Amino acid sequence: MSAAIIIEGLVKGYDEHVVLNGISLTIEEGETFALLGTNGAGKTTTLECIEGVRKYESGSITVNGDIGVQLQSSSLPAHITVIEAFKLFSKWNKAHIQLELLRTFGLQGLKNEQYRNLSGGQKRRLHLALAVIGNPPIIILDEPTAGLDVEGRISLHHHIRNLKKLGKTIIIASHDMAEVESLCDRIAIIRNGEIAFVGTAQELTGRVGNQSIIYVKTLKSFKKQAFMNCSYVGTQQEYAVFKAASLSDALLEVLRIAEEAHNTVLDVRIERQSLEERFMEIARGGYTV
Repeated sequence: MSAAIIIEGLVKGYDEHVVLNGISLTIEEGETFALLGTNGAGKTTTLECIEGVRKYESGSITVNGDIGVQLQSSSLPAHITVIEAFKLFSKWNKAHIQLELLRTFGLQGLKNEQYRNLSGGQKRRLHLALAVIGNPPIIILDEPTAGLDVEGRISLHHHIRNLKKLGKTIIIASHDMAEVESLCDRIAIIRNGEIAFVGTAQELTGRVGNQSIIYVKTLKSFKKQAFMNCSYVGTQQEYAVFKAASLSDALLEVLRIAEEAHNTVLDVRIERQSLEERFMEIARGGYTV
């Protein structure tokens, strides 16, 4: 596969605050790529640098093709109609008016409707349709389903999958881990202006599947000591909390230590970390890949 976007050593700061600290990424043609991070991590700045609306201090960005953009806070004049918006954006993009996009995105019956009268889902579909006017090979979607109900989200996901089938390279910034897992081939997590993780959604899911949280309630508190097969992370509502990669080894060790200390075990609970919890752990610096 050829690269659609290559980012090398990207550095961007505001005054004395460094937002991006040498980010390097390669996004392949035809893949759906997720750019994730907590607020302030630098993902929006990265997208703006790719789009060309934000200057950066050093590094390089190579974009092989035109870009269509759907912003999170996209809006249009209240009284503009759907067809007027199509004509306006077609003129800006020096493209033919593609009325077939109205049918593709379920807007045919709304072409004379004013923007102010559209539902949230209809507005999102319109923004996505406007982003692909001129047939750009690369599409950037910033929180594409934010604020939508379930029906609106399902509809927009359907259109995003269809764009992928057409060979589009799609970059999604999202806080919705279920959406990312469902749509994206690979994920990059930005932490404090640096790349903390790059890999497939399956790889990240696999790491989640290997991580267990063990809650143990005992008659007496555990003494501070080093554990070989797990890490002690504190207490929660009278339970000692442990994290472990190997559930069986960790559980046997915890129970053995409790028995040796003549500490009666009152209750044991075991949980798996969710994908969202693992993302937050990586994004906030509690885990290094």
